[in-house]
Amino acid sequence: MTTKEIIIAIVIHLLVPLTGLVYFLRLRKKMNNENIVNAPIIEFLIIFVTYGGLLLVTLTTLFWYWSAEASIGSGYLILVAPIVMGIIAYLNRQKRINSKYHNWVYLSGLLYFVIAPLIFLILYLVNESPHIK
Repeated sequence: MTTKEIIIAIVIHLLVPLTGLVYFLRLRKKMNNENIVNAPIIEFLIIFVTYGGLLLVTLTTLFWYWSAEASIGSGYLILVAPIVMGIIAYLNRQKRINSKYHNWVYLSGLLYFVIAPLIFLILYLVNESPHIK
C-alpha cells in the first residue's frame, strides 16, 4: 500500500465517520442547551448515519476499492433508507413547526428522495465513463 492509499483509507474510513459523530454530538448538545421539547435526537442519529453512509459509498466509489462493506451500505441506502427516511419525514410533518430542528429533520427525510437518486445516478455515470478506466 502506498502512502497515498493509506491517507485515502484513513480519510474515508476514519476521519469522515468521526467528523460525523462529532457534529452529531455537537448538535445534540446544542438542542439540549436550547431546551428543545421532544428533541429529535434519534431521528438526527438516523439521518447522520444515512447521509454519512451515502457520503462513504460515494467516496469509496470515487477513490477507493469496492468491498462487501460498501455493498452492504449500498443495500441499506437503496432498500432500507428510503423507508426509514420516509417514516421520519411523515412522523415529523406536523412537528416541523415546533423548532428549526424538527423542520430540519422533516426536510432531511424528504430530501433523501432527491439527493440519493442523484448521487447514485452521478456515480453510475462516472463509473461508466470511458475516460475513467
